Amino acid sequence: MSLPRKKIAGVILAAGSASRMGKTKQLMPFGKTTLLGQVIENAKGSKLHEIIIVLGHKADEIRQTLDLSNTKIIINKEYSKGQSTSLIKGLENVSSLCDAAMFLLGDQPLVSAAIINQLINAFETSDVPIIIPYCNNKRGNPVIIARLLFHRLKSLSADVGARALFDEFKKSILKVQIPDNAILVDVDTMDDYEKLISKKSDSMECDLPEFNV
Repeated sequence: MSLPRKKIAGVILAAGSASRMGKTKQLMPFGKTTLLGQVIENAKGSKLHEIIIVLGHKADEIRQTLDLSNTKIIINKEYSKGQSTSLIKGLENVSSLCDAAMFLLGDQPLVSAAIINQLINAFETSDVPIIIPYCNNKRGNPVIIARLLFHRLKSLSADVGARALFDEFKKSILKVQIPDNAILVDVDTMDDYEKLISKKSDSMECDLPEFNV
């Protein structure tokens, strides 16, 4: 008899003001939508059980540009205090049905539904509490963190995200090889954005080393 499939919530972190960009990057065009809109579309096309979007800076303006069907919008009024505040807001709204949360960045539109599903499959077929994607020996996003570590995530402070847990629980991490540097590509500056737009249709495969669990 097969075990029931694990349920994973997708928490999209998109509350920041993008100070390095100089513009509201959540609103910047990408394909037929926006950077954030593409992240949401990719999440919707995956096996995620639910999708939670954490907004902050210009939240009202941003939400008017998005297809928010089958998602839950959370407003983080303290986004200026760092990414951990958005992470915690998202966690607080993960349903009790979910076994874990996947944290997706609102400026990584190349992370496809297939990549999301590959990470979900890795979580479902392992018993480790943390799943991290790697490409070319570099750590990327999104990551999956099991419910048993939610209490530790909620104790985070400042702009540290989940990184603080990785050293503490390094023996409990599964490093998943992803042959696509989409997991490394985010948009922090206008230069990043221009490179993304010019290369979005290019193949982004990379050679991967072997990793030990």
